[in-house]
Amino acid sequence: MTLFEMLSEYSRSGALAMHMPGHKRNEAAFPWLSGVAGMDITEIEGFDNLNDPEGIFASLEARIAGLWGAGESVCLVNGSTVGILAAVMSALSKGGDILMSRRSHRSVYHAARLAKAGTRYLPSPAPEDVEAGLRDAPDTALVCVTSPTYEGAICDIRSISDICHRHGVPLLVDEAHGAHLGFGGFPTSAVRLGADMVVQSLHKTLPALTQTAVLHLNPGLIEPGRVRKYVSMLQTSSPSYLLSASIDGCVDYLERRGDAEAERWLEALAEFRAAVSELKGIRLHREFPGFFTSDPSKLLFDCDGLWLADRLRREYKIEPEYAAPRSLLAMTGMGDTRESLFRLASALSELDASAPHCPTGRDGDAYVPEQVLPIYASEGLDGDAVPLREAPGRVCGEYVWSYPPGVPLIVPGERIDGQVIEAISAAGNLRSDSKGSPNFIFCVDLR
Repeated sequence: MTLFEMLSEYSRSGALAMHMPGHKRNEAAFPWLSGVAGMDITEIEGFDNLNDPEGIFASLEARIAGLWGAGESVCLVNGSTVGILAAVMSALSKGGDILMSRRSHRSVYHAARLAKAGTRYLPSPAPEDVEAGLRDAPDTALVCVTSPTYEGAICDIRSISDICHRHGVPLLVDEAHGAHLGFGGFPTSAVRLGADMVVQSLHKTLPALTQTAVLHLNPGLIEPGRVRKYVSMLQTSSPSYLLSASIDGCVDYLERRGDAEAERWLEALAEFRAAVSELKGIRLHREFPGFFTSDPSKLLFDCDGLWLADRLRREYKIEPEYAAPRSLLAMTGMGDTRESLFRLASALSELDASAPHCPTGRDGDAYVPEQVLPIYASEGLDGDAVPLREAPGRVCGEYVWSYPPGVPLIVPGERIDGQVIEAISAAGNLRSDSKGSPNFIFCVDLR
């Protein structure tokens, strides 16, 4: 019996809830909770504890490990972020630096900050750059790469993991966007390619609720018990049974139909790509230099993404994942059908002739400003919000990122220069630590 089935049965039992949560499963009194409150419980007899699994959650985690091929797996209801935080902090708990992709998600930076670790950046995630980075940084305690990236680029994880292990350094793969990898004909997941820790967001591409994720562990260079300790410290002590049931339901679905549904999805994607292959103004992005392969589920277009997103919303009621001056990203998932992809293809075909000229180049290419201070050392320093035009030469005291995907354009402790200002000015969906307006940036005073 799945957790969802157990919760459904319990909600019909008529048991009196003299425990949390406060809605008491009274859906009639609280209509905004209709359909969910009846299955929203706390850790009561017979329903196990996600933070100390012994029953159904222990069984669920064993099934997850078997399905993806991990040594063991940990359920997460605080998203991939809590998995990244726990993985990084456990690896760096005894000291050392992290060698990481510059275009890592901000959670990796936050984990390094909490661990008071130095950050060193890879010029690219190519194996030769990982080899050089480890050779030049003997204090490295963890390597972290993102694969697939937000745009769908996949690293050569097998080669990278072999290099890391020759140096005795564990490899963490942020596979948040790749929980579907390994099913059907999709590329192999990092879990089966030698990575020591792999974090996946189930909700991004699979049939699970937002905020659900898993952390896979392959023992050898890591201590699973230490990682679990950090998960229990960082994850909520009141995990949602609704989210947990979503994980269980997703896993049950994948066990029964995962490969077949992945093949159906891939076939629909192939038909979509064929339908848009001859477009001129809205072109599918095809190459990711420095990467091993790509994820076919990500539909990245070279185009005026801001113009295209606006037209798709207003005229076709289609909401893309991300839009920027030179690109647009449409994410697909296991819930997509031939019909949904045909609707997108038809809209793109109709808009193609009127699409404005797209400038060359890519949005969000990695650039590493000069690092003056470690991230953790810049926190708490005095400073002020400076107009962007006056900021070059100053040391940044906050994160500035484009969200999505949550990749920083500059991090605390780095020197601001003209290229950084240009990237900030051109970025869409800009976010910062809110110490200044969009036209200002917080700078620390080193005098």
